[in-house]
This record gives sequence, structure tokens and C-alpha cells, in this order.
Amino acid sequence: MNYTFHWLPAFRAVPDMLAGALVTLEIATLSMVLGVFFAILLAVGSSSNYRALRAVAISWVELARNTPALFQIYMAYFGLGSLGIHLDSFVALLAGITFNNAGYLAETFRGGLRAVPPTQMRAARSLGMGQIQAFRLVVMPQMFRIVFYPLTNQMVWAILMTSLGVVVGLNDDLTGVTQELNVRSFRTFEYFAMAAVIYYLLAKFVTASARLMEWRLFRY
Repeated sequence: MNYTFHWLPAFRAVPDMLAGALVTLEIATLSMVLGVFFAILLAVGSSSNYRALRAVAISWVELARNTPALFQIYMAYFGLGSLGIHLDSFVALLAGITFNNAGYLAETFRGGLRAVPPTQMRAARSLGMGQIQAFRLVVMPQMFRIVFYPLTNQMVWAILMTSLGVVVGLNDDLTGVTQELNVRSFRTFEYFAMAAVIYYLLAKFVTASARLMEWRLFRY
């Protein structure tokens, strides 16, 4: 083994890699916000009495959970492109991760909704709330308390999935920046080891933030 490690260039590149980490966090956060929104619709739709809504929700969940995330990103970038809908790398990656997040979270939310006693909805309606208002103010807060930890895990997974953006030409997230640095110097081990440390710290930051949020939101 004749490889000689040179860590100084990797340490000098940390500011650029941290800038890429901010883009990574941006994509992951946006994908979670959009994913939660669509997941709630899918969770409600999968239990709907309308066959069409139920079919759409079940199909989305099945595709998201049983096909590779890379395939979903490829379809957003290359598949839609072949149909004349051209998305840039950022939007295609965001769309692919959002699709994946929504599919997984829909099942999580569906389980959370079932865990909320039906009497909660009836009690809210007896107080004069409408069905949507009761769902928003009474049922959803209880559901989010139940599914909080799976949400945290999905956020970590979304951060890691952003690394797939490099396959559709995204070069300003953490993996993209690391790949650009590697191409210039061929110090693969050093740069990607540094990127792995940053991904690890991002995941730990999300976990610690989630625990703090849990303490603030669900103390009672």
C-alpha cells in the first residue's frame, strides 16, 4: 500500500463543504415540509370512501416504498424530461425525495391516526367544531406526538438521500462539492471521509434538535 494521506487540502476545503452542507439541509428540509403535506393527504386518502382517491394514495405509497429512491429521482429528471417537462437538478432531486418521503410518512401517519381514539373526534364535534377543524386542532396534534420519532428518522434519511443528487448533475450540495474537489485533486479518501463526518454531524444535529423539540412541545 503506497497511498500517502494528505489531510491539509481536505481541512482547507471545509468551508466549501459546509456551504454544500447548507444546501443539503435546505433540500432535506423542503422535502420534509412538502412530504409531510402530501403524506397527510395520502393518509386520509388511503382511508377514503372514494375509490379513485384511495387508488391514487395506495399507488403512490406502493411506488415510493417498493422502488429505489435513485429510480424516483431519475424519473423526475430524465423521465419527465423525455415528456418535455425539464426540471433542473435541484428541483428534480427535491421532487424525488419528496415523493419518497411522502410515501413512507403516509403509512406512518395512517398508523398514527389509527392510534388516536375515535372518541377524540366525537368529543371535538360535540363541542361544536366542524370536522376539518376538529381534525386540525384535536386529532393532528395527537397524531404528530405519536409519529414524532419516525419523522425524525425520515429527516435523517432525507439528508442522506440528498447525496443522490450527484447522479443528476447537482454540484452545490455536500456530495456535489466533495465530488468536485475530488476531481481536481484525486484525494478521494480524505475528501469523502471529511464529507462522511459532516453527514454524521448533520444527522446528530437533527436528532439532538428533535429531542429538544420533543421536550418543549410534548412535556405535558
